Amino acid sequence: MDIVVGSKNPTKIAAVKEVFSDDQVSPADAPSMVSQQPFSDAETRLGAINRAFNGLETASGAIGIGLEGGVMYVDNELYLCNWGALITKENNIFTASGARILLPAEIDDELKKGIELGDVMDAYAKRQDVRKKEGAIGIFTNDRISRQKMFVHVVKLLHGQWEYAEENK
Repeated sequence: MDIVVGSKNPTKIAAVKEVFSDDQVSPADAPSMVSQQPFSDAETRLGAINRAFNGLETASGAIGIGLEGGVMYVDNELYLCNWGALITKENNIFTASGARILLPAEIDDELKKGIELGDVMDAYAKRQDVRKKEGAIGIFTNDRISRQKMFVHVVKLLHGQWEYAEENK
């Protein structure tokens, strides 16, 4: 089966390849059509859906998968969040969310200035391309959970929902 990932980010592609290891997985430059830095669960989820849909539209695949990272507030504290979406050619949509961790107040301050989390994390961690490697989750979990592994969890949730629906048609 052909799977299209609505991103060229290597951590997202690797996550999908890990879960759909027997399938052909191809990246597509698919816009999220939300803010560069999503600031809510709803916006982050919509970004994942849009990436899946736009990826499926721009490439030939049986399934489109979109993965989106964002932030959200809980009781005035900023948390990292992430969402995934799986869309079939028949427009069946499956969504799932994953891990959430509290972000330091200084990260919140920088994001409020309009700076994207990936750029903030590069400066904060004194590293390059954090968004394409360990991600904020990797930095703040002391590399116990990488961005790829976080997205693997979400992709497994998507795969399981889709598989269940296929088996119970």
